[in-house]
Amino acid sequence: MERFCALALDFLRDRRGATAIEYAFIASLISIAAVAALLEIGPSLNAKFAGILPSLQ
Repeated sequence: MERFCALALDFLRDRRGATAIEYAFIASLISIAAVAALLEIGPSLNAKFAGILPSLQ
């Protein structure tokens, strides 16, 4: 029983998981910003390619 309590206390004191969660949160914010930027740029880029297409044919 004492060993179980010691393992439980070690698990609760371990902070390595908190760092992984922080990195995952930062990565998710970056990916949300990238998707938002691509959705904003997409229509204007599509219009430019649509304008160029007739001259290529």
